[in-house]
Amino acid sequence: MAGLDPENWEELRTLGHRMLDDMLESIKNVAKGPVWQPMPDTLRQNFKQAPLPHGAQPLEGLYEQFANTVQPYAVGNRHPRFMGWVHGGGTAQGMLAEMLAAGLNANLGGRNHAPVEVERMVIRWAAEMFGFPDTASGVLVTGSSMANFIAILTASRAVPDGTALREQGVAGRKLVGYAAQTAHGCVARAFDMAGLGMKALRRVPVDAAFRMDMQALRRMVAQDRADGYEPFLVVGTAGTVDTGSVDPLDELADYAKAEKLWFHVDGAFGALAQLAPDYAPLLKGLERANSLAFDFHKWAQVPYDAGCVLVREQGRQAATFAQSLAYLSREDRGLAADAPWFCDFGPDLSRGFRALKVWFTLAGFGTEGLGNVVAQSCTVAQYLASRVVATPGLTLLAPVTLNIVCFRVDMPDVGDLDTLNAELVKDLQESGIAAPSTTRIHGKLAIRAAIVNHRTTKEDADIMLAGLADMVQVRLGRPLA
Repeated sequence: MAGLDPENWEELRTLGHRMLDDMLESIKNVAKGPVWQPMPDTLRQNFKQAPLPHGAQPLEGLYEQFANTVQPYAVGNRHPRFMGWVHGGGTAQGMLAEMLAAGLNANLGGRNHAPVEVERMVIRWAAEMFGFPDTASGVLVTGSSMANFIAILTASRAVPDGTALREQGVAGRKLVGYAAQTAHGCVARAFDMAGLGMKALRRVPVDAAFRMDMQALRRMVAQDRADGYEPFLVVGTAGTVDTGSVDPLDELADYAKAEKLWFHVDGAFGALAQLAPDYAPLLKGLERANSLAFDFHKWAQVPYDAGCVLVREQGRQAATFAQSLAYLSREDRGLAADAPWFCDFGPDLSRGFRALKVWFTLAGFGTEGLGNVVAQSCTVAQYLASRVVATPGLTLLAPVTLNIVCFRVDMPDVGDLDTLNAELVKDLQESGIAAPSTTRIHGKLAIRAAIVNHRTTKEDADIMLAGLADMVQVRLGRPLA
């Protein structure tokens, strides 16, 4: 056999069609099964002890192993009652795009080929969606963790004499940035990875609605300047991870402009609320940001992974990441033409064809269709919150701004409510009925339901609450009250 192509293409074609049909059927009927089920220890041990294969194994046998030992024990975010974390549900359309992209096996680090133009088109569409100029740069990445890192590193190179930091490092520059206490942990991690240190990120207190306190921000920046530090960045969050709150983006844009700070928005999931007319006003000011991080694989339902970073000012990303290397020389024609390349806008040279599934999703459903998904999710969240408020024994712990509902079982004669709620969440997950998660609101352990999946309806919220009530009955021997 020459190379790794199959000896019998017809056999592979038949098996491939079977795989495709099986997976489409699985997606079609996903709501009929459990949200999640734990992987049996015996199967887990099989993976832990599996020896390195030296000889070839038939593809049909490998597919059978996948179908029996992997598919049934996946995380469950395709299911409409997966509510624990902000995970999109994916689509069959996106899955097909992934198959086509894998067939091409294109590297989108750069060079002169059509897939690069698809990504450029998608970045231009994203800029238009969020009110950025058509000259804005951007790149598709694994997710908002990487997108935030790229934006923060770019912001640090935009300070006076910032380009010298690429060679000399940040030692001696007392750069500091600001984000609300509710900001995602990846922002602090980005400060760490950028060499700034996590202590260089000042955590700003929040108000009663879990939004950044502007007065506190002003005081902190003034104090840092008085102490000889160099403020360079303020991060606003559009859709905080705990409660879905939105920082006062328009005020932040005004303040950042007046103080000559880079204004970055972490819009991992909340930025897509821009597509829903009833919720877009919450994001006023986002269009003024210097940079934006968000995920297509959350509310836009693109299959994992598909994050994105946009930078308003042309040339800023390239000034941060581009390199001149002999083996990556750019030519005026041929395969090495068509600069700048996407490797000039981030740390990755080897990059998959993420843009195809984003293209198929944006064009296949349109911004109106995706906006309807956002609106539906928020409607279900408001419905769930109203059910919580109306149910004795349940307490709503935070305002519902977008699609996240934080509540808990709150029965006064139960001693350790934190432990009870934590155990109830695990009970729900292991039952397969629903999969919320937990967080802490004002020190209290909360049941957190994030409505992100396009398949989720009010009926799913009812089923989750009914399951919770059943778990309370089992654990306490009496109903919610």
